[in-house]
Amino acid sequence: MLISAFTVAFALCFWQNGRLLDIANAPLPGNRTPITFGVAEPFTTTVTITVYAAIVLSLPVILYEAYAYVLPALTDRERRVIVPFLVMVPVLFCAGAVFGYFVVLPAATKFLLNFNASRFNIQIRAKDYYSFFTMTVGVMGLIFQLPIGILAVTRLGIVTPKQLAQNRRYAYLVIAVVAMLLPGTDPISMLLEMVPLLLLFEASLVLARVFGTPARADSETELATADST
Repeated sequence: MLISAFTVAFALCFWQNGRLLDIANAPLPGNRTPITFGVAEPFTTTVTITVYAAIVLSLPVILYEAYAYVLPALTDRERRVIVPFLVMVPVLFCAGAVFGYFVVLPAATKFLLNFNASRFNIQIRAKDYYSFFTMTVGVMGLIFQLPIGILAVTRLGIVTPKQLAQNRRYAYLVIAVVAMLLPGTDPISMLLEMVPLLLLFEASLVLARVFGTPARADSETELATADST
């Protein structure tokens, strides 16, 4: 099923590769078109970006297959915990990818392509640009998994929401460092990247207070309820 889903997604993306490349080129300022230098580069570049797009499209199926693989080893309580995470992962990834595409990429490409522009004959190579494009969108999708990571460590009892809240200044520092390392190093891009990360962190603390009860505590609560009945 996994291979079939990826194959269908790949075929669909390759069939619409022209539209897919137009979407990828949209964040470039000035309606620029990337250039190629090798005989095979147009084909290999198209296949590469098609593979990335197919992986994103088939992500729900990939997660479902992973869940189905470990399902027999899970208890009913563990299944109730994991299912919301499986739903959140693709939703948050898509949200991060959309943010990266509409906010981070335009700001980053505008700054980078205009930096010292009078000193260079700036051309955009397709291979390099699409690597930058996929890295930016993919990294933002992964970064938006922050709420899942915080819920996981609180559910496991590694830290408590109170401890996270008390040490949020260190979290803010880490977020600032991460924003510096992300594509687009100008101050505007950094702020655009930091704001959603800070909001995600604060939202994650709220979710952790509501749903972040350690699994052991949940088990003890269920046992106490069963004993009382």
